[in-house]
Order: sequence, then C-alpha cells, then structure tokens
Amino acid sequence: MESNDAMVVEEANKVVIYTDGACSGNPGPGGWGVWMSFNGATKELSGFVTESTNNRMELTATIEALNLLKRACDVILYTDSVYVKDGINKWLNGWKARNWRTAAKKPVKNVELWKSLDLATQRHKIEWRWVKGHAGNEGNERADQLATGAIEKARADGLI
Repeated sequence: MESNDAMVVEEANKVVIYTDGACSGNPGPGGWGVWMSFNGATKELSGFVTESTNNRMELTATIEALNLLKRACDVILYTDSVYVKDGINKWLNGWKARNWRTAAKKPVKNVELWKSLDLATQRHKIEWRWVKGHAGNEGNERADQLATGAIEKARADGLI
C-alpha cells in the first residue's frame, strides 16, 4: 500500500516495480523507464526508441521490467497508464479469445507488445496497481525521470 506521504513502501519478499513511458510528440521519439526495488536493493532501467507512441513506451517499460527478473517472483507493479492497466485487467483475455481482435472485430493495436507482455507475466504473481502520474509518488516520478531522460540523452547524443 501507498502511504499518504507518497513514499514507496517496501513489502517483504516482493519486487516493487514502477514503470513509465514518454514521447516527445505522439508519435515521436520515445523513452521508457523502470524503477524497481526488492528488500532494500534498487535497480533502474531505461531505453530509447527513435519513433514510437506513449502507449508503446508504457508497454515496453512493463515488459522490460518483468523480463529482467531471472526467476518467478511476487511482484507489485505500479503503472500510471490506464491503457496498460485496462489492457491487462480488462481486455487481454477477450483479445486472446478472439484471436487478438477487439470486441469491434478490429486488430488489437500494438499486438506484438501485448503478446510479449502476456508472455512476460506468465511466470510471475503480479499485483497490478494504478498510480496517478505526476502526483508526487516517488517511484512513479523516478520512472518518469528515467523515461524522459532517455529521450534527452538520445537528443544530446544526436540520435534525434
């Protein structure tokens, strides 16, 4: 659980993950960021894509975080993305049952990422939690800094 002072609360023997994605334009250059913690140890990840969307970066951050875990884990995963939250909790099973089509019979957007996320979730026990973005939550703010920092670094390196 999150405390009122927006501090990250450790839960013994659970991996706590915060993910975020960012785009400079949508579509445009994209970055993703992950801040994770386990029993007091922390790890940060980030990456950059030359052309993406915010939703693709949100999914990528989540996939990268889960794939980093070397063994099956109990995970609390925080996302500020309603797209990821609703996709994983409300839409995924229906998409799979309809051969990756929406209820309107249209192809699922970002299907390759949704398939990757589905696979990445299989070995873990995940508690999905939504957190309001840009609201002072320490873990979410750090994931956002990592995502936007990846874009800034790519810009400074002349990649965009």
